[in-house]
Amino acid sequence: MPVRKGLLCEEGAQATVELAVVAPVLVVLALITYNMMVFVSATARFDRVAPDIVLAHGSSPSASEPDAGAGTGGVADAVAAELECAMEGYEVEIEVEVSEEGQGGGDGAASLGLTGSLRDVTCAMRYRPWPQGWSIAGVELGAPLFLKHERRITIDPWRSGVIV
Repeated sequence: MPVRKGLLCEEGAQATVELAVVAPVLVVLALITYNMMVFVSATARFDRVAPDIVLAHGSSPSASEPDAGAGTGGVADAVAAELECAMEGYEVEIEVEVSEEGQGGGDGAASLGLTGSLRDVTCAMRYRPWPQGWSIAGVELGAPLFLKHERRITIDPWRSGVIV
């Protein structure tokens, strides 16, 4: 079989071009993977500690007595402070909201004040992915503003340690 001398192709730089095309894609995939792993890890920890903290502070006598000055706002502040301490290794923002089921009418027993109503404690965790506002060669690299995870826990203030 004769060899043609006029058709010499250089393939030595092909790997360099392929690497230049694939490298940015790999960097973006690595950042997405890193952020998702951190978020999933923080979510798992948040889901483990949130019910315990809500039980400890939501059904405590000082939080369930209106005379003690620590109503639903006191419970929300205490739970938020404890959740921030528990999530210290992660860069997350914590929001806690407490609502009484008996508020807003409808439930006659809760409006009498003789029995307490159930409390819904909504704990929200917000994670800001890394990097934010990065720009490489005029291309904006950034993630969504934040990823949010919520956990709603309903407790009975008259039976300590009971999640409904």
